[in-house]
Amino acid sequence: MQANLTYHTPTVESISELVHAFYADVRQDALLGPVFDEALNGQWDEHLHRLVDFWSTVLLGSRSFKGNVLGKHMQLQGITPAHFAAWVRLWNEHTARLFAPEVAHGLQAAAHGVARNLFRGYFGELPGFATPRQEAHPHGV
Repeated sequence: MQANLTYHTPTVESISELVHAFYADVRQDALLGPVFDEALNGQWDEHLHRLVDFWSTVLLGSRSFKGNVLGKHMQLQGITPAHFAAWVRLWNEHTARLFAPEVAHGLQAAAHGVARNLFRGYFGELPGFATPRQEAHPHGV
């Protein structure tokens, strides 16, 4: 990763850089790392490739990812709201560091949408980070 590089548009290359840097920090995170390590059972390289495909599909519409994200994540045990908070915090940090602010905000909104769906799957309600946005923009605008 280049120290002062700021991307002004997401590309497969910038998303790949984001995903690899972000998940390197996820692996080192005391809360998130053990969950991912247990779930992936040594398959990090393969999973990183799938994550680049997933985020390229979400952010660029590439349709390179095929899979059941909700179903796979629902198999994980011991997930708490704190896991989501840590994941969102790290994502926000990485997107803010790599992308221009207006681009970072869009990437953060997309990730928050993914996190909201998974959170609702686990806990049957919206997470705290979803509430202010909904109150501020009741019609999704």
